[in-house]
Amino acid sequence: MAAVDNETRPVRVIVSGGIGSGKSTVLGVLAGLGAVVIEADQIGRDVLEPDGAAFSQVAARWPQVIVGGRVDRSRLAAIVFSDPEQLRALEAISHPLIAAEIESRVAAAGNRDVVLELPLSSALAGPGWFRVVVDAPRQVRLDRAVGRGMDVADVVERMDAQPERDELLSGADTVIDNSGSVAELEARVRELWSALKGGS
Repeated sequence: MAAVDNETRPVRVIVSGGIGSGKSTVLGVLAGLGAVVIEADQIGRDVLEPDGAAFSQVAARWPQVIVGGRVDRSRLAAIVFSDPEQLRALEAISHPLIAAEIESRVAAAGNRDVVLELPLSSALAGPGWFRVVVDAPRQVRLDRAVGRGMDVADVVERMDAQPERDELLSGADTVIDNSGSVAELEARVRELWSALKGGS
């Protein structure tokens, strides 16, 4: 892996992975190492808030998901994760807005190192990023998600709506295996960050 000259070029890393892969743990480690962390998932939630940029379009397309003046995300998820056409429609609304907010936050970070969480696709960030995929076997990821309190059927539906594992891995510059313990994952993340920072 080529070292990054951080004197002139801040580190720009995308962290991706399917549900239950361990992205949140990776982000926590990198934040602790001084990186600015931008979470696309959180931006995606923010744009659905009543004052968010996607609210009016989502409310017009799926009025049944508006409860008490807000988007009921569980109702919206039940619709889009069971129907690829509906998911594409939501992405057509939300992705340009999420991409614009990501661009704004990266610009605001200036010369600081940035880690961008993108669950599946790096397309929202544009070129010039080092792409890291956090990976674990499907059953391991399923068990983790259910262990966090998610419903088994909901997790399976979300997994099935995501790209195939081989497709996700094929777009990675490096893959972090997270089939073991949290301590093992944290050690791998620290080793990768040291390499990206040129061993500093």
